[in-house]
Amino acid sequence: MINQNSPEYEKETVILAQIDLTTGSIPKTLLRFAFPMICGNLLQQLYNVADTLIVGRFLGSDALGAVGSSYTLMTFLTSILLGLCMGSGALFSVCWGQRDLARLRRQTHAAFVLIAVCTVVLNAAAFLLLDAMKTLLSVPAEVWPLMRSYLFVIFFGIGGTFLYNYYASLLRAVGNSLVPLLFLAASAVLNIALDLVFVLVCRWGVEGAAAATVLAQWLSGIGTAVYTLVRCPELRARREERRITGSMLRELLSASVLTCLQQSVMNLGILMVQGRINSFGPVIMAAFAAAVKIDSFAYMPLQDFGNAFSTFIAQNYGAQQPERIRRGIRTAVILSSVFAVCVSACVVLLAAPLLGLFLQPGETEILQAGVTYLRIAGAFYVGIGGLFLLYGLYRAVGRPGMSLVLTVISLGTRVALAYALSAVPAIGVVGIWWSIPIGWALADLTGVLVWRRAGRKLTENSHPGAKMR
Repeated sequence: MINQNSPEYEKETVILAQIDLTTGSIPKTLLRFAFPMICGNLLQQLYNVADTLIVGRFLGSDALGAVGSSYTLMTFLTSILLGLCMGSGALFSVCWGQRDLARLRRQTHAAFVLIAVCTVVLNAAAFLLLDAMKTLLSVPAEVWPLMRSYLFVIFFGIGGTFLYNYYASLLRAVGNSLVPLLFLAASAVLNIALDLVFVLVCRWGVEGAAAATVLAQWLSGIGTAVYTLVRCPELRARREERRITGSMLRELLSASVLTCLQQSVMNLGILMVQGRINSFGPVIMAAFAAAVKIDSFAYMPLQDFGNAFSTFIAQNYGAQQPERIRRGIRTAVILSSVFAVCVSACVVLLAAPLLGLFLQPGETEILQAGVTYLRIAGAFYVGIGGLFLLYGLYRAVGRPGMSLVLTVISLGTRVALAYALSAVPAIGVVGIWWSIPIGWALADLTGVLVWRRAGRKLTENSHPGAKMR
């Protein structure tokens, strides 16, 4: 344990904590910490959008549908790793809030080993089950060859995704949200440049778009890892701290497995909906592929703000500041809601011109379907903004199981209604679009009611590791 008045503590605070979330103005602190995370993931979405835009414009609607469906599948696969990193990051934040650096180092080493093993297993399974995915996702025969070629290349980037998300979670847990942004910005620029070269100059088709993304992922992953290990030696586990015990694994699994399940369930639900969308044919596939990129780009800041809010809550939970947690919740709800309303207005009003960026002239049927999706889902971003705050809140106070419950409610409703409503001829594919905000609303209502009953007790209870202060 580091004495908070010691020179060693002051030195490590300067090196590790770009922003101390346990002190200062709550709105200013939250926004300063969240801003680099929002910019970083907007850049990540930008290079996902670059794939879609270039493929849609220059390779046609079948290629657009193939890349769009591949993106949904990759989001599901990497959500397993992201969930483990996010759950571990919440534990790291609590350790940092307690200023227990020895415990932090032990946990970071154990988490790295655990998630690295999961990455290897996941990557191997992805390649082995590649051909089975055609049936799972109900991919039309004319789209599958393109989709298979894209996936075969894109799977080589899973390791890079692990490295980036692990080290980004670690840096953010100790207050540094700027460095992950810088490496992501560099990889986004590289991805877009390589997209143009591989697709337009080299004529490598969808494989070229995938190769550009893979190289960019490895750049951001390796860069973030090297920076953390070289510039933050206080985070490197010492020889005597590298022994992984059963109690350490249990604590890590308790913090991360449910978050992993939450992320996986969320994206499995989306994957199941994608299968239903694919059954409507290439036009709806292409419309959804383009619209969901705009959709993700629009509400991604809300997700990142929810993650920043989670780190804020976790640090203050570790520091045992329940009143600051309560004030932080009120501030976060106001900020998230204002942003969501503004973004909803932009997406609803500009749906057609935004979709036009991804489509070739004359693809009016695809454009019409995409506009309908955006005007339904885009009008209710305040719902998903609230849901991201609830996910982060329950994860930060050591109740990731509740985040999982909310995800099951949201996605379970979405999947059930998507299949039920779209089967009605008079409703059709529009039923899939309406299932999205209905799922958000039910999950939000549940999360708020539970917090009103148990929130004060949860924030005033010490984290399992607080006794080590």
